[in-house]
Amino acid sequence: MPTKRSPRRGTMQFWPRKRSKRQYARVRHWPHSDNTKPLGFSGYKVGMAHVSFTDNRPNSLTKGNDIIWPITIIECPPLKIASLVFYKKFTNGLRAVSQVVAEKLDKDLARKIPLPKKSKNKLGDIKLGDFDDLKLLVFTQPKLTGIGKKKPELFELAVGGKKEDKLKFAHEKLGKEIYLKDALSEGDLLDARGITKGKGIQGPVKRFGVAIRAHKSEKTVRGPGSLGGWGNNRSWTVAHAGQTGFHQRTEYNKWLLKIGDDPAKINTPAGFRRYGKVKNPYILVKGSVLGPSKRLIIFANAVRPDPKISKEVPAIAKVY
Repeated sequence: MPTKRSPRRGTMQFWPRKRSKRQYARVRHWPHSDNTKPLGFSGYKVGMAHVSFTDNRPNSLTKGNDIIWPITIIECPPLKIASLVFYKKFTNGLRAVSQVVAEKLDKDLARKIPLPKKSKNKLGDIKLGDFDDLKLLVFTQPKLTGIGKKKPELFELAVGGKKEDKLKFAHEKLGKEIYLKDALSEGDLLDARGITKGKGIQGPVKRFGVAIRAHKSEKTVRGPGSLGGWGNNRSWTVAHAGQTGFHQRTEYNKWLLKIGDDPAKINTPAGFRRYGKVKNPYILVKGSVLGPSKRLIIFANAVRPDPKISKEVPAIAKVY
């Protein structure tokens, strides 16, 4: 039989493959929405489970049968708005021009950034002509969970609707909490952004799927092969050892099956492995989600939603 050749696997789209700067993702684009509400939310990955339900999808081959799906549980404690960031359009894009900080900030936020003593700008002084867009600077509350940390994560959250509606929403919510149901609803398609599980420095076999050569090969067996007489002038496209995992990635069109308010319905007597017990509202997302347990996942409305996925979610009978 012929020898199976596997020069390499892996795309050049993500390059260089180096470690992320922080443990949670940065959202560079938010989809447009006419609804005046936050365009995303965040939560801590608990782990995976299964749900059973009667399939009610009209075009499904298993319609009317009891089926089982794998799901991921995400615990979503409320977010708090630390400040409002106002942006104005310039020739090179949006640029932050002013910021309004909430009067009272949690002491735990001082673990992340130095807390300002006073806000230079007041929300009442901001007019519609002073900005083109605004975003919420929110921070998480990990102290409400059982993951064993107090230092919050801080990131921006976009708001949908017209400019005047965004400003009105900001007046009402500055310094207050945003809850899960304020942003997401069952049946939504979401883009999950996070940092993948870190695996340290790995060789080309694990990193790029390079084929392992015969045991009689000269010199290395788990290497990319002969590079000729190049010496040190190796091409950057050749698969070699390096950082594997702990990269920022986006997973598109995750189907939100359920928003739960009662953690007792999903908690096990001993809690979830490597996480503990869920104490806050949670969501069930179909399939897997990137990252290890306890990692923050930022969800946003789908940029390119799949029209084949229905908005009507099945009635879940059991989670186990």
